[in-house]
Amino acid sequence: MINLNGGVVIVTGSASGSGAATARILVERGSKVVINYSRSVEKAELVAKACRESGGDVIVQRGDVSVDEDCRSLARAAIDRWGRIDGLVNNAGTTQFCAHHDLEGLSAADFQEIYAVNTIGAFQMVRAVAPHMEKTGLGAVVNVSSVAGIYSIGSSLAYIGSKGALNAITVAMARALGPAIKINAVCPGYIESGWHRKAIGEEATDRMVAHIKSSTPLQSVNTSEDIASTVVWLLEGAPNITGELITVDSGMGLLRGGMPARS
Repeated sequence: MINLNGGVVIVTGSASGSGAATARILVERGSKVVINYSRSVEKAELVAKACRESGGDVIVQRGDVSVDEDCRSLARAAIDRWGRIDGLVNNAGTTQFCAHHDLEGLSAADFQEIYAVNTIGAFQMVRAVAPHMEKTGLGAVVNVSSVAGIYSIGSSLAYIGSKGALNAITVAMARALGPAIKINAVCPGYIESGWHRKAIGEEATDRMVAHIKSSTPLQSVNTSEDIASTVVWLLEGAPNITGELITVDSGMGLLRGGMPARS
């Protein structure tokens, strides 16, 4: 466990959604936070403003996690400001929507772009922060993955593969980097954040939400705050837990493999 009160945490992809919610909760716990964005500095600054208004000590740092030097720059920004890194949340992610049966709908470049952010980016961030965590002998990493990598459902085959790979390296890195660093993954189901509505439309999203609520044991869908709360628990609590994939899906996994793939 790390002490979030005064601890330093980097949250990638924290200009919106679950990343922004995570940054806000961390600040409430007394953490110093690096807020990261790749495109929208305006959104990142709004998150930072809200954190500062609640008394938080944050910095905003641009960085594309698919670029190794950007990952190292994020780590340097934290060290230059606060002299330590205690936690890392690999929240940055991307996808492309493509029906699973449409094998011509994805190119090798599509796979490479999605893997570069979702899988390689997370690895590069761990590599950038690991030496600093090892100095203190106590660090925690949470990779924000997806049930896509467990149940083989989701926006595209490339996305599924990238999250499955992220899950696999989460376990492998946890084995390799303990005891100084614990590494776990949160695997959300659908998150009601507005993102799906923009991507696939209101009607398709409403149908998906209705199906989740009618079929899962808890009959509910995730909010960004639900995911953020689980991430923060894995950082500051969860004693003796590492290398685990924590599903947050209202019990979808109890339905023998989850929901069928959306066509």
